[in-house]
Amino acid sequence: MALRVIQWATGGVGKAAIEGIVAHPELELVGCWVHSTDKAGRDVGEICGLDPLGVTATCDVDALVEMAADCVLYSPIMADPALVARLLAAGKNVVTPLNWFYPGKRNVSSLERACEAGSSTLHGTGIHPGGITERFPLMISALSSAITHVRAEEFSDIRTYNAPNVVSDIMLFGKTPQETAASPMVHFLGQGFQQSMDMVAAELGFAVDPKMLSTHEFAVATAPIESPIGVIAPGLVAAQRFTWQHTVRGEPVITVRVNWFMGEECLEPAWNFGPQGERFEVEVSGDPSSHVSFHGWHPQSVAAGLLRNPGIVATANHCVSAIPYVCRAAPGIKTYLDLPLIAGRAAPALSR
Repeated sequence: MALRVIQWATGGVGKAAIEGIVAHPELELVGCWVHSTDKAGRDVGEICGLDPLGVTATCDVDALVEMAADCVLYSPIMADPALVARLLAAGKNVVTPLNWFYPGKRNVSSLERACEAGSSTLHGTGIHPGGITERFPLMISALSSAITHVRAEEFSDIRTYNAPNVVSDIMLFGKTPQETAASPMVHFLGQGFQQSMDMVAAELGFAVDPKMLSTHEFAVATAPIESPIGVIAPGLVAAQRFTWQHTVRGEPVITVRVNWFMGEECLEPAWNFGPQGERFEVEVSGDPSSHVSFHGWHPQSVAAGLLRNPGIVATANHCVSAIPYVCRAAPGIKTYLDLPLIAGRAAPALSR
């Protein structure tokens, strides 16, 4: 019997997740929540540019909470913990790229009670935060002893991220330096990254200082830059760099960094991606040290990325691949450390 899955939201991650669910031999898409009334009532395949899937999108939260389903892949722009608790209490496992990667000492008692009430499981995963900031560093760390530092870093051209409202109104690209300095992204992203960093620190045994360090740097355009949010005029923010660090007695031992640029031209400071171009990196300093670069999760061009961004697809696939394992897990909030090795599945034409 296929596991019945509800997809929650059809943004970039949501659309890619639907593709992944449809392709997965153990999963069946049975429901889909959409925010926009323009999408409600339409076939989900039509919304995602696929053939008709026989599943109708809806804005009716109550109907989906009551629907018979094994799992919800929950990927709206912002998480609503009360709604997640409601889904869990209704007996639905939840996989999400938004939060709960490693709650640790955070207050998640309401979610734990919901898992107990519904005999359900909650799992947070993704790519960054997620695989790049926890799974791969921990996997690679097994090859080293006497580890002194772990780094996870992203280098991305943000022009390929097809969410102009998020890029402009939340990330605050194209704003003045004073406006961008007040960006909520340091706190918003930091919540997820800190959980991944806490997981790595706990598993490796770092006695980290109580306070995580964070910095927010930006570069401005020196000439007009074409972007999906319009032309970024000289003097306005066209690149941002966020850094979060765990320290031991003031010395960094875990660093997570995001480099988001509107291309590499006409920036002050003159930041660039370096000779390797767009990528994700994981570095473990120890005996011996390891340095791994991940390519293939960035589109070949800005135009291609606006149609289908491989990094978004990878984030969605990491969630989709986790669903069978989460559905088999014991009730509760389960992190990467609590689950067995999560793997993808062969293409349908090549599978048993």
